[in-house]
Amino acid sequence: MHLKYVIMYVENPRETIDFYCKAFDVEPGLITEEGDYCEVKTGETTLSFSSFKLMESLGKNPSRADASNPCFEVAFQTEDVAGGLAKALSAGAELVQEVKDEPWGQTTSYVKDMNGFLIEICSPVTAPA
Repeated sequence: MHLKYVIMYVENPRETIDFYCKAFDVEPGLITEEGDYCEVKTGETTLSFSSFKLMESLGKNPSRADASNPCFEVAFQTEDVAGGLAKALSAGAELVQEVKDEPWGQTTSYVKDMNGFLIEICSPVTAPA
């Protein structure tokens, strides 16, 4: 088995992928005609967004994200964390944590998207100096 996709529940999937494309340099993938399910291409694993309305029509009871009390995070890796953070903020992300060098040999920063999801912008992990 392999991880194929992750689906995040949002109010407006089309608006969400527009933000993700601008903020994190990803490309749009599948977008349903109704716009209630959309994907962005992130490599081998697809990041997907489904509307609350669609999930409710399928008998699910989705909850809203809360970056101040997250149950998971999504991470985008880059060689330029500061540049990635600046781009995300200019696209409308809200700052959660400035750029920080971590003791395990990684640089991280965090933002919140318009849906309340916690998003990490990070470098590859390298051996600590």
